[in-house]
Amino acid sequence: MAETNSVKYNAPALDKGLDILEYLSKEGIPLTQAEIAQGIHRTPSEIYRMLVCLEARGYVVRGANAGKYRLSLKMYSLSHTHTPFDELKRVASYPMQLLSEKTRQSCHLSIMNNDQLLIISQMRSPDAVSLSIEEGTHFPLSMTTSGIIMLSTLSAKKRKEVLSRDKYYKTWNKDQKEQLNSEIDRVTKLGYRAEASKLTSGVTDIAVSIGGNAELRAVLAVSVFTSSLKKELKVESILKSMEETKAEINKFIGG
Repeated sequence: MAETNSVKYNAPALDKGLDILEYLSKEGIPLTQAEIAQGIHRTPSEIYRMLVCLEARGYVVRGANAGKYRLSLKMYSLSHTHTPFDELKRVASYPMQLLSEKTRQSCHLSIMNNDQLLIISQMRSPDAVSLSIEEGTHFPLSMTTSGIIMLSTLSAKKRKEVLSRDKYYKTWNKDQKEQLNSEIDRVTKLGYRAEASKLTSGVTDIAVSIGGNAELRAVLAVSVFTSSLKKELKVESILKSMEETKAEINKFIGG
């Protein structure tokens, strides 16, 4: 009879390797061997062989100077080889290209992964100077416009669970937390968000949700230079084009 409440077979080496990958993904920044060991409650010597193996197999890469480890894009590649998000990326590509050409701005598509925002696709602006966000990059949900849009699509219970693990949200005082939750409620009613970026000075992000079921939630965003919004660009016109793009993508994925 199969055991349900305990692990039948122990695999200590595999456990340590998975702990390393999960911790690097959660932290989102390069870390030393000692920092990783402390984070997963191991000694540096315990994880040395694991790090050597993971680096040799291409799952982590180490900086030349400080020798800090970070995740490569191999995990991203493997985890998205055969998922609904492959189809989402495929059907969103042309509408996103049209959006970029129409607005003359870069746009990107993101999903929630390990309680963070993960960029899965981007379309560069056709202009010579444009904003670019690398695919495979993670961002905190609580600190980004796309993240707040994503949080607005979750149930109250799920949102509370996710935010309880957000490293920024956990450090905030009561007023800051209430302010975020009020903003999420506001965004839920509006259906979009357009705000200055907290992570990149001089940039404004405009975002809308894509899809509608629990298995396939995503966020479409356009990032523009804030100075441009004070001159030739208007949030309303960009948002109108984004809503058209959203409708086109949702038509293909049944959202």
